[in-house]
Amino acid sequence: MAHLLLPQIPASSLPTSTPARRTPLPTRSSANPQSPASPSSILIIGGGLAGLAAATHLHAAKLPFLLLESSDGLGGRVRTDSVDGFLLDRGFQILLTAYPEARRLLHFPSLDLRPFYPGALVFHSGRLHRVADPFRRPIDSLLSLPNPIGSVLDKLIVGIHRLRAPTSSPETTISHRLRALGLSPSIIDRFFRPFLAGIFFDPDLSTSSRLFDFIFQCLAAGDNALPALGIGAIPTQLAANLPSSSIRLQSKVLSIVPGNPPDVNLAGGETLAANLGVIVAVDQPEALRLLPQIKTASRRTARSTVCIYFVADRIPVREPVLILNGSGEGIVNNMCFPTNVSASYGPAGGSALVSVSVVGDGGGAGRSDEELAAEVVRELGGWFGPEEVRSWKLLRTYRIGFAQPDQSPPTELTDKDPRVGDGVYICGDHWSSATFDGALVSGRRAAEALIRDMIAARS
Repeated sequence: MAHLLLPQIPASSLPTSTPARRTPLPTRSSANPQSPASPSSILIIGGGLAGLAAATHLHAAKLPFLLLESSDGLGGRVRTDSVDGFLLDRGFQILLTAYPEARRLLHFPSLDLRPFYPGALVFHSGRLHRVADPFRRPIDSLLSLPNPIGSVLDKLIVGIHRLRAPTSSPETTISHRLRALGLSPSIIDRFFRPFLAGIFFDPDLSTSSRLFDFIFQCLAAGDNALPALGIGAIPTQLAANLPSSSIRLQSKVLSIVPGNPPDVNLAGGETLAANLGVIVAVDQPEALRLLPQIKTASRRTARSTVCIYFVADRIPVREPVLILNGSGEGIVNNMCFPTNVSASYGPAGGSALVSVSVVGDGGGAGRSDEELAAEVVRELGGWFGPEEVRSWKLLRTYRIGFAQPDQSPPTELTDKDPRVGDGVYICGDHWSSATFDGALVSGRRAAEALIRDMIAARS
């Protein structure tokens, strides 16, 4: 950690990375919703990954801050609910263990990460076909060479690309990048389209190729994993290392009033002065509301998804594997059985948990949760057989209107200045890459920019 001396701030630091303290992982935050702001503090608006990352770096620099979260818990879109003994992530989400910022900021052993199988099962032509990482599952990979999920040449190209060192290539769309690699429509449409749509919620593959390059490198270097206690264990771990008095829940920010310092107006009528600056760490729609000056550069269509959970007494697959829809038909994009990945996602000795993801609304905007679930069960009956899915019972449906910002090219994934006004900074996955890692990086950059400006003002 690089240390910088701030005037009147003892032992301060400007961290480029902050190791997580080895504290036990609590099941929920002990944040105090009535925590007051100190006379000289930094206000952080939003308690998602970006806001928690910014808070972590400010805390490491021994700077006072108050984090304001509008909801009843921390994590933003990265949260887990407990329902009837099952852990339900709010949308299908996985952690790539090779994310560089996550490796620096999180303590992976405390998360008790459970990996997915390094590959996938792909439904095509009425049956499931296996796709395997040739370096981690070489025998499975060899056995899968003749299957219709791409040609043998496609699989060789993917293997070669996996070995190559990352290069700086001109930005284009993912679709164009895959074609430029020499891949055929059979592997693009049957594997990469549903696989990447499950990550970016973009079946057209119009997302920036830079995101594909980053994700592909991380997939080659690490695992896809779930924390044993759900994806919400990630923000819980970050919050556990912050002073509980520095966090206020159910504190909706109505507006930011420009000034020196800027003021923050809360829904309850309270006004707080951000004497040392304000970091806006909310999602893109809320950022556009609070900071109208960024609208011209940032207004794009959001990516959306629906995640449907079922309880099942009988499941057709026992592996911890992602299952993709490579048929080009139906509304299901991908699915898995989280209890196969980590038994703690369900009650001890109980039923299995089924997670099904639809990109967009699946045509279900006008349908009830029960109607949408019934269509999903009918569709999956064609995959596994009606008898395998007949007993599945709907547990909960998450309709996520804003799952991720649209990051089609041109993008500025690494060069966006977090300074958006006098004493006002911004962070979030819409200000970096639309990944967990991007949110963590953007939070750090916002904190670093604020600290540098403080140093400059006092020098």
